[in-house]
Amino acid sequence: MRHMIFGESHGPAIGVVVEGVPAGLALDLEQVQKELDRRKPGQDPTATARKESDRVEVLSGVFEGKTTGAPLAMVIRNADQHSGDYESIRYTPRPGHGDYAGFIKSQGCLDYRGGGHFSGRLTAPLVAAGAVAKQVLAGWGVWVGAHISSIYGICDASLENTEDLKAVAGKPFPVLDDGKGEEMRQAILEAKEEEDSVGGAIECAVTGLPAGLGAPDFGCNVEGIFSQYLFAVPAVKGVDFGAGVAFSLMRGSEANDPFEVRDGRVVTRTNHAGGVNGGITNGMPVTFEVTIRPTPSIALPQESVDLHTGEEVEIEIKGRHDPCIVPRAVPVIEAAAALAACAVLGI
Repeated sequence: MRHMIFGESHGPAIGVVVEGVPAGLALDLEQVQKELDRRKPGQDPTATARKESDRVEVLSGVFEGKTTGAPLAMVIRNADQHSGDYESIRYTPRPGHGDYAGFIKSQGCLDYRGGGHFSGRLTAPLVAAGAVAKQVLAGWGVWVGAHISSIYGICDASLENTEDLKAVAGKPFPVLDDGKGEEMRQAILEAKEEEDSVGGAIECAVTGLPAGLGAPDFGCNVEGIFSQYLFAVPAVKGVDFGAGVAFSLMRGSEANDPFEVRDGRVVTRTNHAGGVNGGITNGMPVTFEVTIRPTPSIALPQESVDLHTGEEVEIEIKGRHDPCIVPRAVPVIEAAAALAACAVLGI
């Protein structure tokens, strides 16, 4: 399946067109909406004050409750824009954002309001597309789940069993250890009080992918396919599979995953490789951790450049922004992983 996201943060609507959705899928729109509700901000002070219902509408590709095989178009209306908050920084790019790069690429014609097409608001249609992908994957016995693994150095409990992730999806703060989750919340609120922001990481697992998918070659490597989808999520700055950077601290005798037979099938006793060897799935859960940068829009004064005059200036960013986007990014990472899993399966 291929998807294309359209719209801008302060435009009339955002949406996605998904091509290649198998015909005959009894699309559960309530489940799609549940995924969107996980991403949208609620009443929690750790999230942005922008309020959007994020109600999804299907424009095409579904007839009498089932997908037709034609392009599936879904739209989400924007309602709570404060575009005036951005007028003062129209020509002074915000550090850490896509403002300057986008200004150059668009030859100065980009929609600067709320980040335009570069905004994290565009992750809503990605979640909608991922929700469809999850329903397709269910027919293949594949499941995707994630949790906040850390925020500002505060780590969640280690993921010992991927089944534990199923309970996390229903939590307002998606962690395994609620005590650690409260510590994370306090770190976010402290940063917010100081007009700053914090980053963190999200650990995700994809279970049910059979062994033998992918290849070591460019464009076919399973880790490469997943990375391409994950790096398309705003604020993702790193992707580690399995033990990831911890491999640099190991010896081979520690890093290798011994094989054994369990219930009549070949498995590995550990999963340091994250379910991938030689660019090919080995039948174990594909596990990875993504690093999420701190929200670039902070209220503290920052240094920038006036693109009209070429002068160095100091800017103060107004508007409504998450002091930490990690909690709301969990369903976004799941969505990207679900779409990547479809690509690996050749759906």
